[in-house]
Amino acid sequence: MPHSEKTVAYITENSYLTQNTITGSTKNVWLVFHGIGYLSRYFVKYFNALDPETNYIIVPQAPSKYYLGNEYKYVGASWLTKENTQMEIGNVLNYIDAVVQVENLPKGLNFILFGFSQGVSIAMRWLAHRKIAYKTVVLYAGGIPNELTKEDFDFLDFDATSVKIIYGDADEFLTPDRLKTEKVKIDTLFRGKAEIITFSGGHEVKPKIIKSLV
Repeated sequence: MPHSEKTVAYITENSYLTQNTITGSTKNVWLVFHGIGYLSRYFVKYFNALDPETNYIIVPQAPSKYYLGNEYKYVGASWLTKENTQMEIGNVLNYIDAVVQVENLPKGLNFILFGFSQGVSIAMRWLAHRKIAYKTVVLYAGGIPNELTKEDFDFLDFDATSVKIIYGDADEFLTPDRLKTEKVKIDTLFRGKAEIITFSGGHEVKPKIIKSLV
């Protein structure tokens, strides 16, 4: 039987998480995108080593929730899939816009954009589409979307913006071929100015490395 797939626009809600409070002592604001399978309230624990007086952390929540495993006990989340990807990218970017708008962040602070695993693709698309010049961009153990081009990042001043690429030397998702492909993207998009940081380990978040970024 013939069928038609249609779209409809509607108002929806989603949560996000913040940690610490913005005061006169705050120096750094982190916008953090978790990896697949996380909820923001669990992912934020990796940032507990940061000084709460000087760091304010915003952790948006991936909108698509699902049960992890077959016990239907633990819940994870995903940012995007291959299904209706372009539409979902638009939805996610609009959601991040709303988060940033409602936070009404003060100027004059160090803004840090951080993505882990699948969150790297969201951080990079946000950066490319909204063209906000962050003080530091941290891409941790994730892939850069193929559709992004050098021109998408012409707005960045690489003397003012620091780009850091982090991954474990035993990361099971980063094969030699994929690393080679990602290095070409990194060198192209960031004009060879990105700093590569590796550690002994797999596909995991190291709080000590996060703390060292500030």
